Order: sequence, then C-alpha cells, then structure tokens
Amino acid sequence: MTATLPAGLEVTVRVPASTANLGPGFDCLGMALGIYDEIVVRTTESGLDIRVEGEGADDVPWGPTHLVVRAIERGLESLGVWADGLDVVCRNVIPHSRGLGSSASAVVGGLAAGAGLAAKFDPELRMDADRLVQLASEFEGHPDNAAASVLGAIVVSWTETDAAQARAYRAVRLTPASALRPVVLIPQERSSTAHTRGLLPEQVPHGDAAFNVSRAALAVVALTERPDLLMPATADRLHQTQRAPALPLTTKWIELLRAAGIAATVSGAGPTVLALTTEEFPDDLCKQAESDGLRVLEPGIADGVSID
Repeated sequence: MTATLPAGLEVTVRVPASTANLGPGFDCLGMALGIYDEIVVRTTESGLDIRVEGEGADDVPWGPTHLVVRAIERGLESLGVWADGLDVVCRNVIPHSRGLGSSASAVVGGLAAGAGLAAKFDPELRMDADRLVQLASEFEGHPDNAAASVLGAIVVSWTETDAAQARAYRAVRLTPASALRPVVLIPQERSSTAHTRGLLPEQVPHGDAAFNVSRAALAVVALTERPDLLMPATADRLHQTQRAPALPLTTKWIELLRAAGIAATVSGAGPTVLALTTEEFPDDLCKQAESDGLRVLEPGIADGVSID
C-alpha cells in the first residue's frame, strides 16, 4: 500500500558533475567533479510547480516530463510513497551536452530528493547508495556517470545479468591519489551522446580490446597510487579515434596536451577535454585554450551526492 507524504516536507540535494571513461575505461570508469547542481524539493497539497535556473533553463521542459521530476517520482515510487503535490527548484551549473554527466546528475539528484523526502517521512525508508546506483543506472543504461555522482571520487562500475536477463548495476569507489588534479576544457558547442556513440563500430579487433583491457587496469593503478603512469594509463583504442571526426576541436586539444606531456582524454562522449595532471596547468596552454573558445576549469575531485 502506498503512503502519501504530508505537505511541508523539504529536502535540498547537491549533486556533482562527472566524467566517464577516463581514456580506456569505456562505460566503466568514472570520476566525480566539483561542479554542482542543486535541487530543492518541497511536498505540497497538490499539483506540480517547477522552476529551472541556470544551465538548460531555456532548453528543458518545465513540467512532469522534466528528467528531475521523473526521477523524483521514481524515487518515491521505489520506496512505496507518493506526494500529491511537489514544488521543485533546479539550480543548474553543470554544462549540458558537454560530456560532464548532466543527465546522470539530474537523475541522481531527483532520485536522491525523492529518497530524502521519504526518509524524512519515515527514517526506515532511507535509500542506500547501492540502490541509488541501481535506480540511476536504469535511467542511463550504464552506471559510469551515475555511480560517480552517487559515490563520489573515482568509480569502477559494471553490469551483471541474471538468468531472467534482469540487469544489476554495480560500482565501487576508489580513493584517488592525493596529487591528482583534473582539469576540464569545455567548448561552447554541444555534442549528442547518441550521435557520438553511433560512430562506434559493433566489433573491434582483438588487439585493440586487449590493449584497452591492459590500459584500463593500469588506469586504476595510476589514478589511485601512481599518477606518474597517467600518460600510458589514459591511452585508448576503442572510442576516441572513432569519435574524432565529430569532435575536431576536442581532438586537437587532446593531441596538443598529450604532446606537452599532459594526460588528456575525451570526457565521456565529449566535447569536453579532460586533462589529468599533478602539476599546475600551464598558463600558456590555458590562455591558448581560452583563445580557442574553451573554458578552462580545475573543479577538483568531488564527493558524492548530498541530501539535507
């Protein structure tokens, strides 16, 4: 039996951006970045009132089809509760369609908000991180970005399928090397994940698969203990070259940074460039990137979603 939440419950959720793949870890490695969206949700007597501020305010539907609203409702439903009315405020900072996990962050934030409301109604309804990863990944279809926004830091994620073909999404959090510094170079133009994913072949040569397996394993070592190995650990043969024709500015900057000895990759499906370093990002490269229309940020590695 579904319980109805009383009016007047309120939660504030802060959810980080994320970057996926980190080079060779296609659909399995992710990192939370210190760029945050904030969602404030309050239960009301009836209806839906949603307001969107910042990134995407002019692009997303302000109604029941909004991704955050759908995720809030899914979070409530999964815990056996409902709200007759919701007041939702989304304060968006994470750039949309840039390879920084904005949709995953919206889903994680909405689910966390729904779970937070349920827990305020009944503390025994509190949702654990594993369940939040599962529900968020069901929206996304794979857990790399979602798990990073839930757990924070660096994540390794994977999918299991049982005899009934039901999918279980799993993730573990890794502690990053203390010296590790992510830098993102964000273009003005956007990129469609569906389009860039469509550029990838159905099959890959055995040698390329073996190469990426070894480099993804090395990436775990480099990201947590040996950042001096970041250059070889971020090499990839499965997706970046294949996507390069659709991302000329991204490709240019990855090549330029790697030539300068800075481990650089496509952030998710692009077009943002992710650079991983232990040193100050060179001022001359920063100015050159800005002259190319790139916004250069050093966001830091973030903790996971928070609910107040």
